[in-house]
Amino acid sequence: MMRIGELSRRTGVSHRSLRYYEEQGLLVSERTPRGHRLYPPAAVDRVIRIQELYAAGLCSGKIYHLLPCMRDSDGGPAVTATPWLVNELIAERHRIEQTIRDLERSRDVLDEVIDTAAGR
Repeated sequence: MMRIGELSRRTGVSHRSLRYYEEQGLLVSERTPRGHRLYPPAAVDRVIRIQELYAAGLCSGKIYHLLPCMRDSDGGPAVTATPWLVNELIAERHRIEQTIRDLERSRDVLDEVIDTAAGR
């Protein structure tokens, strides 16, 4: 078991973020009689996985629903994907792709406005 400071050092994630992950139900700790958080060794991989999902643009609510479907496998890849998980991740990828297309259209319209305003 490790305290929040050690988990923070091992993952590069702030104490504040780790507490937030707990508030959101993404991470679980035990408490000492004095109220200090204690995390199991597996919390390191869990926090790294949470960070990866945040970096992929997922919100905490979506991560909360995905994490139970992500499990460590002995000697194999870090994640064994269930069919539901794969479908959810594909849907998230499609959502991101649509957002990119929308932003590109917005940029093109803005470029036209700039060109018109600049008399080009």
